[in-house]
Amino acid sequence: MMKSAAAPLAPDWHVAEWFNSSSPLDLESLRGKVVALHAFQMLCPGCVINSLPQAQRIAQTFDPADLAVIGFHTVFEHNEVMTPQALAVFIREFRLTFPVGVDLPGAGPIPKTMAGYGMQGTPTLVLIDHRGRLRKHTFGTEDDMRVGADIGLLLAERERSDAQ
Repeated sequence: MMKSAAAPLAPDWHVAEWFNSSSPLDLESLRGKVVALHAFQMLCPGCVINSLPQAQRIAQTFDPADLAVIGFHTVFEHNEVMTPQALAVFIREFRLTFPVGVDLPGAGPIPKTMAGYGMQGTPTLVLIDHRGRLRKHTFGTEDDMRVGADIGLLLAERERSDAQ
C-alpha cells in the first residue's frame, strides 16, 4: 500500500448509470469513508470467480458507515453483449448488494474511468482512504486476508485522524 503522504487524490468516476443505489455516487459524497472499488466485466472469469465474491464478502463484513464497496463495470471488449440490461440481470442473478456503476465509454476502446485510473484490465481492486487518496491499485486477484488487512489499516488511520 502507498503511504498516505505520497498518495495522490483518486480520479473522479465517469458513470453512465448506477445499480443498487438510489442516487448517483461520487468520491466527494463518500469522503470520510474508506472506499473499496472493484472494477469488473461480466464475461471476465477472474471477476466472476474471485473478485465479485470477494467484494460481496467485504460488503457483508465491514460496517457501511466506515467502508463503501463499489462495483465498477468497465467494458473494454465484447461491448455489444455487455449492455446495462444484461448487467441488471447479472447483478440480480449473482445477488450483488453493493452499488455498481457503469463506466462511460471513452474515445477509444478503454472506458473513461478505467483510463483515468490507468487500469490494465479486470479484475482491478482500488482502495481509497477516507481523505479520497488512492492507496492501493491492484490488477488481478488478491487473497482475502491481504485485502482485509489493507482495509483494516485504512480504517485504523481514519479512526486515528477522527480522534485528533
